[in-house]
Amino acid sequence: MELEEGAKIIINRWLKLKPWDRLMIVAGEKNMAEAEVLKRQAEKRTHAVSILLVERQGQHVGVFFDQHPDIFDSYNAVLAATEYSLVTTKAARNVIKRRAKFLSLPLSTNNGQSMLTFDFLKMDVKKSKLTAEVIMKYLKSSSHIQIKTDAGTDLTLMKRGRMPGFFNGVTADGGGFSSASIEVYIPVEECGTNGTMVIDGSLGYIGAAREDTRVVFKEGRIVEIEETPTGKRLKEYMEGYHDSGIYVAGELGIGLNSYSQCAGRCYIEDESAYGTFHIGLGRNIALGGNHEANGHFDLVAREPNLFADNRQLIQQGRIIIPEPVFF
Repeated sequence: MELEEGAKIIINRWLKLKPWDRLMIVAGEKNMAEAEVLKRQAEKRTHAVSILLVERQGQHVGVFFDQHPDIFDSYNAVLAATEYSLVTTKAARNVIKRRAKFLSLPLSTNNGQSMLTFDFLKMDVKKSKLTAEVIMKYLKSSSHIQIKTDAGTDLTLMKRGRMPGFFNGVTADGGGFSSASIEVYIPVEECGTNGTMVIDGSLGYIGAAREDTRVVFKEGRIVEIEETPTGKRLKEYMEGYHDSGIYVAGELGIGLNSYSQCAGRCYIEDESAYGTFHIGLGRNIALGGNHEANGHFDLVAREPNLFADNRQLIQQGRIIIPEPVFF
């Protein structure tokens, strides 16, 4: 897929810009070429388009947007096209609160290919919405979730009082707020995750898990990471946040994008791949939780057996509750 085609999907199908919208595109130097393509597409819909270039890169890109929570107040549409996600920052939270459009589009990839050229952007957003609504119907009334995998995952997550939501790229479907990651998410109780997760998918921004690696949670927090090469990479990365809050499990995500592959090529593609689940670590404020941290990223595992209050919803990565029928 060409850059222009990906940008057109994002501007027209996901953001659905109107002539009266005032759009801010946030980008880093590494992603300026993509930001310019997005701007050209946006200017076909509205003349009020600006690019904000951020200086800080990598996992700490959100610090500025925590320090300046009102920076987007003059805009009613924000496209966060930085390398790392801004969705959990205070500035993003302010946009979401006033029901303006906010689309999280973290462009981080590990193979040098622009995320705007990945085929997973072609996923049918209507199908993903309907599937998400079916899953959420069963999750809303549950108090806990259990996840097991043949690789050895055995996790229990508490979610009392926490409501699920979904992303499918379309800001209108999310009440103004969405992400390029097509998934159902739950801001789980921050002290309520216990057990073992075996990572056999990806480590979020840092790529594929090269070998199965055990991560142990106790009372919501990571207390042990297995000493594999993958585990050592994960430890080093997490220490780079300089914040103990990054070790807290704040989200459970269920991937719904059947175009996506969990190959470690692209952060958003990995976490949204159908047949995977992920545990989001760190801040979960924008998702409906109450945990603050210096950042947020996801650990991805494959083929879960997932139970909500002992009712099985997913069997080895396949949704088994009644799904919508498409003709």
